[in-house]
Amino acid sequence: MRTFLHSLLGTLAAIIIIVLVVGGTAAVMANKKDPIEDRSWLLVELQSDIPEYDPPGGIMSKITGEDGETVTRVLENMRKARFDDRIEGVILKVAVGNSTGAGAAQEIRGAIKRLQQGGKKVYGYAESFDASDYYILSACDEIMAPETAYINFTGIAVNSLHVKNALDKLGITANVHKIKDYKAAAEMVTRADMSDPARQNREWIVSDQWNFKMRDLQADRGFDETKVVEMMEHALFTASEAKQAGLIDEMMYWDQLEEKLKAEDDEKLLTVSQARYAQVETSTLDLDGDRTIAIIHAQGTIAGRKSGVNPLLGVTMGHETIVEELRRAREDEDVAAIIFRVDSGGGDALGSDLMGHEVEITAAEKPIVVSMVNVAASGGYHIAYRASKIVADEATITGSIGSINGKFNVRPMWEKAGVTHDELSRGPNALIDSPWYDFTPEQRARFEEDHWEGFNMWLSDVAEHRGFAFEEAEKLAHGRVWTGHQAKENGLIDEVGDLEVAVQLAKGLAEIPADDKVTRTHYPKTKGLLESLLSGDMATAARWAVYRAIREDIAETWSLVQNPAVLNAALEE
Repeated sequence: MRTFLHSLLGTLAAIIIIVLVVGGTAAVMANKKDPIEDRSWLLVELQSDIPEYDPPGGIMSKITGEDGETVTRVLENMRKARFDDRIEGVILKVAVGNSTGAGAAQEIRGAIKRLQQGGKKVYGYAESFDASDYYILSACDEIMAPETAYINFTGIAVNSLHVKNALDKLGITANVHKIKDYKAAAEMVTRADMSDPARQNREWIVSDQWNFKMRDLQADRGFDETKVVEMMEHALFTASEAKQAGLIDEMMYWDQLEEKLKAEDDEKLLTVSQARYAQVETSTLDLDGDRTIAIIHAQGTIAGRKSGVNPLLGVTMGHETIVEELRRAREDEDVAAIIFRVDSGGGDALGSDLMGHEVEITAAEKPIVVSMVNVAASGGYHIAYRASKIVADEATITGSIGSINGKFNVRPMWEKAGVTHDELSRGPNALIDSPWYDFTPEQRARFEEDHWEGFNMWLSDVAEHRGFAFEEAEKLAHGRVWTGHQAKENGLIDEVGDLEVAVQLAKGLAEIPADDKVTRTHYPKTKGLLESLLSGDMATAARWAVYRAIREDIAETWSLVQNPAVLNAALEE
């Protein structure tokens, strides 16, 4: 029986692999078989979860046809489209549910502006959009929506999740120490609401976001703040109302937009997908140069040794993976400078320091410029501050130089369920980390003392590398977070700007003339199907699929059932 089962499982595995290989090969061939025709339009769809770079295990989404979008691919394709005579312009198709972060939104807007400066038109189309989506759409030359579009235009809101009461009911005690007042993440398990410092922190972030959005909407659509507030008071718009208010320019369905944009002598609008256009090499458009700049992508929660995917946390950044990529770029004689692209809210302090140390080693040998995207805070700032220079988007969330440490006592919860525990120990504090006990007063005092020692060591290093006195650095720390705009003013970063600004800065540090072209190479390299199979990445791919299902499918379902019309229809069935 066991032999039969092994044989059956082996046969099924072989069939799956063959199907994946054949399917993957067919997908690749489909992407490459048709040349890009003149008068084509690049179609950029922002519809779902949009990570900064290809996630580990993301190859599976390409095989299954769920070709996940990334910020990197959007920016790179738009850069190519600007100089490609075959591309007439870009159609940006946006829908509610895309999770483009604030920093990434600004970068996409920057790419739109550069396309327009290059003489290319950019049209926005949305069957549904909210105020966050509109911030991207507003940079387009024209915005179109069907007459039945769902349009929600409201103010900015932030919230915080607190599970302390739930932990109390379960009998779980959080033995947590935070440094310090502004390190609000700890309040999830220690409070039932925001503290005053946490609320203050969020208030100055929201205020800054409000100001630059008002500025950009004024520049792009001619809306002053009074007009924007007036529209937010109306909140929910039909397409007709949105056109009257100036939110959109035309009401039309997709086929009507195709008819509007197609060339007179073409039967239909010629479009090129993101996946297809990504196959176009920059060298064929004369965008590469003799010198190379490596772009190393560091995204996700900092955890573990190797980068991967956690079904609940999503993409994780492993210190060994990033250290290896930094060394590879540093030791490559063809690489003149490095862009370290950071998009992380932090995580493990030790892993952060190990990566930051490698950044410092690299900076001593060749220029390395950090380019912060949506968030580079806590551990995300820890891995960044030792670089040659730091660039952040205006909306990037950075800083959060603080720390959280502790443990949970789960003993009462298990005892409620009838599960008991006993132990034998020898030597002082053998049970200091035990999840079956709270800290004793003496243990708590020693634990907090050790926590402060580690934090002050980090803060001293930040002060040294950023040119602060310790007391000055302390005023910016203790968990405070800042926008990129604020971080430039207080000295935590060097420049406000996107990836293109970081590239220009890196060129200058590497003594490459500003007008010279450079070749860009991205790390980690995205693995192909066969390489993924041979390297054992299938488990990572499976975790990515589970995460996508939790993050997107369940979230989409929840969003749908909150729509009264959809809910009523479901109940009637």
